[in-house]
Amino acid sequence: MELKEVDAIIGRWRNTPGELLSILEEVQEKEGYLPKEILRYISKKLDIPLSRIFSVATFFAAFSLKPRGRHTIQVCLGTACHVRGAPKVLNELKHTLQIDVNDTTEDRKFTLTTVRCLGCCAIGPIVRIDNDTHIRVTPRKIKSILSKYD
Repeated sequence: MELKEVDAIIGRWRNTPGELLSILEEVQEKEGYLPKEILRYISKKLDIPLSRIFSVATFFAAFSLKPRGRHTIQVCLGTACHVRGAPKVLNELKHTLQIDVNDTTEDRKFTLTTVRCLGCCAIGPIVRIDNDTHIRVTPRKIKSILSKYD
């Protein structure tokens, strides 16, 4: 992302309530994460200590300081999904993608995360990829599910 794009984002949100959150959200939407050099630039432009910006960026789970994949995979590890086999599903995803939880594949296609509950307890284990919810997932279904994403 070029700095003139960052300037345009700052200009859109300057002097509005919650400007920092809005700026960070838009930068992440365009970049896929919050690059440290852009955070330093925002700090200087807004005259906000870099430590405060990092505090905000690390407090909210929606923000990432590491590049994320084009697709975010969430594996539910809530009690109902857990007893129905979610740990085996997670292990198969880790094995297939060759990454660990909170990591991104080398090609930046997938980022693997876990959540405590997606509210679909009766149809678990649940795997959500972006906005798609996959129900009653088993380890044998993983490769087929992943093949649906470019």
